[in-house]
Amino acid sequence: MKLIFLGPPGAGKGTQATGVSSHLRVPHISTGDMFRSAIKNQTPTGLEAKRYMDAGQLVPDSVVIAMVEERLAMEDCANGYLLDGFPRTVEQAEALEKIAAPDAVIDIEVPDEKLLDRLTGRRVCTKCSGTFHISKLADEKLCPVCGGELYQRDDDKPATISNRLNVYHAQTAPLIGYYAGLGRLKRIDGDDRPEDVFHKILSSLE
Repeated sequence: MKLIFLGPPGAGKGTQATGVSSHLRVPHISTGDMFRSAIKNQTPTGLEAKRYMDAGQLVPDSVVIAMVEERLAMEDCANGYLLDGFPRTVEQAEALEKIAAPDAVIDIEVPDEKLLDRLTGRRVCTKCSGTFHISKLADEKLCPVCGGELYQRDDDKPATISNRLNVYHAQTAPLIGYYAGLGRLKRIDGDDRPEDVFHKILSSLE
């Protein structure tokens, strides 16, 4: 099965993608991991992407699309894939149709106010790098695992989160309309326990 996962920051998309890809026995391909692997293995597209990145420039669509095509041609994608972070634009989605059109697109939806609470409440340990939520902590400044000091990442501060959500909605709204028009969009309520969201996704694919 060929799948695309959409979802705003904090919706639990990474967790669900890992579980669903394992259940379906298809590779979970995140754009970030794909870039790092292509650059590390010095593939032609990886080297080209690195040239733009080293110059501080955005990697153009043509290179990103070529990299996705290169990755989807690998043997582990013979039975399908789960793409996370691609496509980001309708133009990329149209290009993917010609390479390996997805069977379904999972859109994990969580209200922005819930996402703000999830992300701004996140704390990370300076010693063990563990991640915790203040709602589950007896002491917001002390790691319950190793006793290290907890801190809030800049990425998890309210102004940054609001900006990330605005950018996500602006980028993704056209994609949601595109895949809804093709009849492949599956809207999933992500404001639930992770295991329940997982079962909702699998049910939508049956």
